[in-house]
Amino acid sequence: MSGGFGLCGNPENLIKAIADAGIKNISLISNNCGTTELGLGLLLQNKQIKKIIASYVGENAEFEKQLLNGDIEVELNPQGTLAERIRAAGAGIPAFYTPTGVGTQVAENKETREFDGRKYLLEKALGADFAIIKAYKSDPFGNLIFRKTARNFNPMMCMAAKTTIVEVEELVELGDLDPDQVHIPGIYINRIIAGQHYDKWIEQRTLRNR
Repeated sequence: MSGGFGLCGNPENLIKAIADAGIKNISLISNNCGTTELGLGLLLQNKQIKKIIASYVGENAEFEKQLLNGDIEVELNPQGTLAERIRAAGAGIPAFYTPTGVGTQVAENKETREFDGRKYLLEKALGADFAIIKAYKSDPFGNLIFRKTARNFNPMMCMAAKTTIVEVEELVELGDLDPDQVHIPGIYINRIIAGQHYDKWIEQRTLRNR
């Protein structure tokens, strides 16, 4: 799993480390796959990904090319379903019913059930062996604070992975964080690194004349 939404809240240092390590045959779970040249797109360029489970990949020409060539396997999920599958895994819920996707290709080969006259799909929880996460602040115990919309998929992925590796902009001393401001407790975190040299990419920038 890799946190982030578009290019917001991406674990930039960890993505680059995986790209440099040349690890192959990755099954990736992420909201999207970055752009052609940024974010998780770096792993696509290196042909390191064999399967992607995501909800949106429309900003990546390299993804389109590999999909059409049959070089990668793709499982697209409605975005809310993807989020809930990950959340369910972190909460120990093996599956849940949702009306999203009923009557579409999303429903193929899935169990359906009717509640109060409405059909629902059974969706299975989605966990991972590893999660790479970006947070704003952490103390040595791994108590995390995220900054604004960079929180996105990061907290739920912390809970859904067997091993969670976090990069943080600021590593503070124990006791420096206000407990009421902590978004994810350190019990879910296995590894912490102090990130550096952040580009904080912007997926699309539109300017207007003053």
